[in-house]
Amino acid sequence: MKRFIILMACFFPIIILANNSAAFDKPYLTSYHEKFKLIDISSLSSPGNYAAADSEDLEGVTSEVEKNSKSEDDPEAMKTISDPLEPFNRFNHEFNDKLYFHVLKPVAKKYSAIIPERVRISTQKFFLNIHAPVRFISCGLQGNIKGAFTEFSRFAVNTTIGIAGFFDPAKAYLNLKSQDEDFGQYMGCFSGPGFYLDWPFLGPSSLRDSIGSIVDLFIVPSYYVLSHTPYYYIYLGAKALEQINRTSLSIGEYEELKQSALDPYIAVRDAYFQHREDLIKK
Repeated sequence: MKRFIILMACFFPIIILANNSAAFDKPYLTSYHEKFKLIDISSLSSPGNYAAADSEDLEGVTSEVEKNSKSEDDPEAMKTISDPLEPFNRFNHEFNDKLYFHVLKPVAKKYSAIIPERVRISTQKFFLNIHAPVRFISCGLQGNIKGAFTEFSRFAVNTTIGIAGFFDPAKAYLNLKSQDEDFGQYMGCFSGPGFYLDWPFLGPSSLRDSIGSIVDLFIVPSYYVLSHTPYYYIYLGAKALEQINRTSLSIGEYEELKQSALDPYIAVRDAYFQHREDLIKK
């Protein structure tokens, strides 16, 4: 029991960061990288939303950037999310900022110095594969039968032929691409985002997406398998590895946004909102 308590104390900040609305899982920064003429290197998901942080999403990122750049002058693109709790959110934003620079980034840099990029990308594919049920159920609830069938097929092929998801033969040979879906997007089909929330450890979210992230957590099979005795150590270690690995593939993105934006808090908030709304409209 003492060992478990010590392990929890060491890994708790990193474990929390690995939840669905991870603070530094930043696909929503892509549009701002384009707006500030920055170089975007990859796309990560969120609450959701466990979109791949690997090369398989680069095609989607490119099309998303083009879409955002074309709609810059569109009044619809200038909408922002309600932020009645801005003082609370700004405090949490600063907390997450310091946590990133003083804890997560140093660990991720040392990790990337040891583990080759090819291995880290395969590891990210493994975690992407584990969260296939989230995307499958979200597609089904939205009536996207093709998307649900695609996710089911990807999971079956990649889990077997792809060796537990470390490889992606479903895309390479069958052209089956991962669907960027989660329960928050399903809720977005019939409700607005509510208001903006920036959670400590968890990062940018909204009332709607916060609820969706909780549902997503209980959909993932690994939660039930590894979060009970005697598998605590495995579960905690896996969640820590997932976040560190994901961050190692995106070091520099947040730094570029922060350096270029007049107000990084506003930039992250608006980019998050626009990204989530774009995903719901697809």
